[in-house]
Amino acid sequence: MKKINLIATAAFGLESVVAWELKDLGFEDTECRNGEVRFSGTLEDIIRTNLWLRTSDRVLIEMGRFTARTFDELFEGTKALPWEDWIGERDAFPVKGKAVRSTLMSVPDCQSIVKKAVVERLKTRYRKDWFPETGPSHPIEVAVVKDEVRLTLDTSGWGLHKRGYRPSAGEAPLRETLAASLVNLSFYRGDRPFVDPFCGSGTILIEAALLGTHTAPGLTRSFVSEQWDVFPQGMWKKVRERAAAQKKDSLPYGLVGYDIDEKILKTARQNADAAGVGHLIDFHRQDIRDFSSSKQYGCMITNPPYGERMGEIKEAEALYRTLGRVTRGLDTWSIYVITASRSFERLFGKKADRKRKLYNGRIRVDYYQYMGPRPPSV
Repeated sequence: MKKINLIATAAFGLESVVAWELKDLGFEDTECRNGEVRFSGTLEDIIRTNLWLRTSDRVLIEMGRFTARTFDELFEGTKALPWEDWIGERDAFPVKGKAVRSTLMSVPDCQSIVKKAVVERLKTRYRKDWFPETGPSHPIEVAVVKDEVRLTLDTSGWGLHKRGYRPSAGEAPLRETLAASLVNLSFYRGDRPFVDPFCGSGTILIEAALLGTHTAPGLTRSFVSEQWDVFPQGMWKKVRERAAAQKKDSLPYGLVGYDIDEKILKTARQNADAAGVGHLIDFHRQDIRDFSSSKQYGCMITNPPYGERMGEIKEAEALYRTLGRVTRGLDTWSIYVITASRSFERLFGKKADRKRKLYNGRIRVDYYQYMGPRPPSV
């Protein structure tokens, strides 16, 4: 099979982070667009990216792009694509869709037209008039944006943020992919002390530990494309075993998380154990006012409370002031804070070296980055 056109989807503002990850995996020719990074690869690359991408939401196969302003154009454009290369005569192929600022704005109608067109294409290949769809699922998405149609096959199934270690989370949790992005944007690579003083359910710490130990985030979960006949027998198992062999069991420095809620700390410990990194992270009940560290060249990444109502906002602002005070003497540390507060720098008492606009779900946030010096070479 020739090179496959692939898409790694991304949350707004994280496209470049996903592109960096793809480059680290050996993909040189990437193209960033809003909400996605395009690249090409092989069947094995579909497996590798699903297993290894920490910051992407899904890995899609791009079946085709074309302009359609009528349902006839949508039908013919869809029918012209080689669906039989991926979908067998018993396979399921559910269709979902979206439409934005296009002539064809009825999503149910677009889904129905695409479904019919795929059936007609498969009829020609398999010489059948009816398909039971009892086999593995091949999810199709039709996206119509400004009359441009993009048709894709989803190889991931559940979003890649579902690592499998977090059955429960605290209030206002960060998605695993966003937490991993915060770590990727920092200096932390497993070689320095790491602290989260507002750790909640532990997601940032867990993602840092997975990165530091070079653990593939998708190693223990399943993917919808694992059951597809197009993959040679044993390929998924082989690539998983290769990924598992790269995992490290220890780090030179442990990771530490603090929170004032013992109940949420219990959840954090359970999540860390489920992720296989519980032995690397120490969780303690402690108020931010009591934080201190004698370690050098540490890394702090944290998601303190935002506050939505007036009383909560005042409490959050007091926490930001306290965070600035207790970290003032950590001259060699790198400190990273994600918050929706527009007043954070003033309250913290220092202007950030860098500030990046991101979204935590639908909440617009900023990632304030205070870059400390790198550790001296050993």
